[in-house]
Amino acid sequence: MSAAKNPYSVAVFDLMHQPGQSKELTLDLAVPEKLGEGMIAVPAGAPMQIELRLEVLHDGILASGEVDTTAEGQCVRCLTDVSQALQVDFQELFAYTGDEAFDFEVHDDHVDLEPLVRDSVVLSLPFQPVCRPDCPGLDPETGERLADHPDRKPRENTDPRWAALADFRASEDTEAGITGTDTEER
Repeated sequence: MSAAKNPYSVAVFDLMHQPGQSKELTLDLAVPEKLGEGMIAVPAGAPMQIELRLEVLHDGILASGEVDTTAEGQCVRCLTDVSQALQVDFQELFAYTGDEAFDFEVHDDHVDLEPLVRDSVVLSLPFQPVCRPDCPGLDPETGERLADHPDRKPRENTDPRWAALADFRASEDTEAGITGTDTEER
């Protein structure tokens, strides 16, 4: 994607090779492509705001900022729709030269924030999003949301392998593991 068409690209011609200079700006954009996979992601077209500070250093330009956007997905327990506000900080040095010590470079008088923003946002997404921390999930028998029926008690199913022990009753005498018949023999 060329710098002119890339919404994450920021011109830095006026800052280059002037250590001590800085510039702050706000980027308001629509996310060009989906960020993330799985149960939650930032959809394409979602609004994103980037508060950016560019500071010129001897080796390059330090980009620091904060991304504000909203991720959408499904609760992993009850499968209802989830919308979660994201606020992510980032900081990275864009080097003037292609040195192996730096991951990012200034290209054609621009810095491309796309890989930096994408990685920061995707890594901040929850692996297993929930609609609320105490979401009870779905009823295993009916598939209904348990939150919609708070008075429903789960049916206790006895494992058939333990059915033979259902009629077994423990002794009343708990003294050192001695049963009632052992006490009488003494």
